[in-house]
Amino acid sequence: KIAAIGKQYGRIKTIIDATFATPVNINPLDFGIDLVIHSATKYLSGHNDVMAGVVLGEAGLLQALRQSQGVLGGVIDPHAAYLVERGLKTLELRVRQQNQTAQVVAEYLETHPKVARVWYPGLASHPDHAVAAAQMRGFGGVVSFEIAPQNGENPLDAAARFIDSMKIPLIAPSLGGVESLIMQPALVSYYDLSTEERLTIGIKDNLVRFAIGVENTADILADLEQALERI
Repeated sequence: KIAAIGKQYGRIKTIIDATFATPVNINPLDFGIDLVIHSATKYLSGHNDVMAGVVLGEAGLLQALRQSQGVLGGVIDPHAAYLVERGLKTLELRVRQQNQTAQVVAEYLETHPKVARVWYPGLASHPDHAVAAAQMRGFGGVVSFEIAPQNGENPLDAAARFIDSMKIPLIAPSLGGVESLIMQPALVSYYDLSTEERLTIGIKDNLVRFAIGVENTADILADLEQALERI
């Protein structure tokens, strides 16, 4: 619908950031989007060792971007380009594994009594599940969920204790690498906002973001179980 509106009014160009989905799971150009961007730092390179980006689209638009790039800079260096190319060779293998594990993790968390809510487009409970199922080949490797505090514990503290109890993932705000990463948005991405300000954009103190890597699925489930037992 967004692409159709852009086309209807002619001069409006539509841009989609497909970093979380990757080309393995969706191709927005097929739906009429004008430009698609990816942070190659994430899934495309896949090893948390590159800073780069990608823009895809119609040749005329890309030519205009190249002219601006030549003036403003932001040109990837040869070694970084090599690392991205290396990562692309295993992109589909990695993303398929991450899709699979994320789906299993989301379904497990949704039934756990110490989890209040799970956000993952592969779940029927997600408000946009129908759209995702119609457009995507997989639902990605990032699962967000809200910890259910026990015995009146502060929600911020409960989520922090859960994260500190996890053994496999590193605590970091990125995503898309072979290593699993976990973080608490209230203390990382949105630390500079008050609780009230965060709530207006849907970020609760007990929210956890889990960017799943390529570790063994059973190991990740066992790690989640032992961490949830500590709440």
